[in-house]
Amino acid sequence: MNAIQIYGGKRLQGQTRIQGSKNAVLPILAATLLIDGTCEIENCPNISDVRHMIRLLESMCCKIERQGQTVKVHTGQLSHCDMPSDSVCVMRSSIMLLGALLARIGSVSMQYPGGCVIGSRPIDLHLQGLRKMGVTIEEKEDGFYAETKALVGTYHRLPFVSVGATENLLLAAVLAKGDTIIENAAREPEISALCEFLIKAGAKIEGAGTSRLVIHGVEKLYPITYRIPADRIVAGTYLAACLCSGGEIFLKEAPCIQMQSIIRVAEEMGAILEESKDGLLVICYERRKALSKLQTDSYPGFPTDIQSAFLTALTVADGRSIMEETIFENRFRIVPELQKMGANIQVQKNVVIIDGTERLQGALIQAEELRGGAALVLAGAMADGVTTVTNCHFIERGYEDICFDLQKLGIRCQKIDYPVTDI
Repeated sequence: MNAIQIYGGKRLQGQTRIQGSKNAVLPILAATLLIDGTCEIENCPNISDVRHMIRLLESMCCKIERQGQTVKVHTGQLSHCDMPSDSVCVMRSSIMLLGALLARIGSVSMQYPGGCVIGSRPIDLHLQGLRKMGVTIEEKEDGFYAETKALVGTYHRLPFVSVGATENLLLAAVLAKGDTIIENAAREPEISALCEFLIKAGAKIEGAGTSRLVIHGVEKLYPITYRIPADRIVAGTYLAACLCSGGEIFLKEAPCIQMQSIIRVAEEMGAILEESKDGLLVICYERRKALSKLQTDSYPGFPTDIQSAFLTALTVADGRSIMEETIFENRFRIVPELQKMGANIQVQKNVVIIDGTERLQGALIQAEELRGGAALVLAGAMADGVTTVTNCHFIERGYEDICFDLQKLGIRCQKIDYPVTDI
């Protein structure tokens, strides 16, 4: 099953539960390497990125048990290894293993990490920061070898906000000798979740959720049970589905506090939203309003990961909208696919100009990365006729079962083989 077929043109109705967070669980799975023993991770999403991370952990002789949404990670037999290149190269978050492994066993050999083609995303900040902490790194054409006799706490000021670099330095610092300070740290909720996990395990961290983290190195961390928070990006995607198609839906367990920038933009577009302890109610019956300017930014700004879904909704808004991408230089890869469906979009470097049209038309389109792929499914849901989105392995990196979730919200869609073959 490598494609999704969507029958569009229907208003949404219903409710769906929001899965555990992809961007929180991956660094937390990496963080289990710091702990000699068994950690139990609850509400772990069953997505391909998690399966790749589990495969990497198993390659280091970790024992993994999975029962439903709970994953137990046993790290008592942890050892140095050559990580499976296909899992490293397909997933950006494999770089999170670097800081944790250096802290636990003192050496790492790995290929350069992969992931979606949405920008350059170099790992220079990771390597520079670790070198300051006493790591020797030998870089090669296809990968690198890193080793240290002992990690030493130090001062870091990141030249720009980087979620990945913040997480990696944090993972390296919790068992380092002395204190580590990270200035201009990313403030994303997923970093707060990582800090919460580490503190519960015995780490000493000050400033979680702020741009200044202070980590006092400790001798040892201890096994814990931790529940992964709900995925704000998945919740934002399904909110955008209602903006696209109209209707009334309830997003059970949506993390409303983490979604304030998304909620504000949705309300500006004309949606009615009601937050509660149980989730988020989204009501949208009027035609969406255009946005004079929407700009992505690091948290608490509007997240780049939800930009494609809102870009899709704006293709049928009333008037002209302008959207600027400030995080990744290649986030507009879905534009040619939306244009195939009749969207009126102009790209000018890192800015798009969207003139809303009445309807999109179903078409054969192709996903090229995770969030854009999900947005194309939303486009199919609001378009006239039938849309087929191919390359859906990208979507499976971050959504447990997007078809199942959207079916519960009233979208008529199904997984299919493409090209269709006779059996």
